Amino acid sequence: MLSHQQDATRILRRKEVEAHSGLARSTLYQRISEGLWSKPVHIGARAVGWPSREVSALIEARIAGLGDQEIRDLVRTLEARRKASAISV
Repeated sequence: MLSHQQDATRILRRKEVEAHSGLARSTLYQRISEGLWSKPVHIGARAVGWPSREVSALIEARIAGLGDQEIRDLVRTLEARRKASAISV
């Protein structure tokens, strides 16, 4: 079992994101293009994934009933935090 800290920094691959969110691949990428889902992180030359904390936050936002504009704001916040945490390391 992963500790909370390890789980928060875990990278989920696309199939895991699909399983957790219930979204199909095409819907996931459509939401990214609409600003309704965060962009993936490159983890290799041909591999991407999403930080698990971002996936959880976006799923929780939908469950809470946030509208599209609120989710776009959340996506911008999540991506800004991602960049800020990389700079502060």
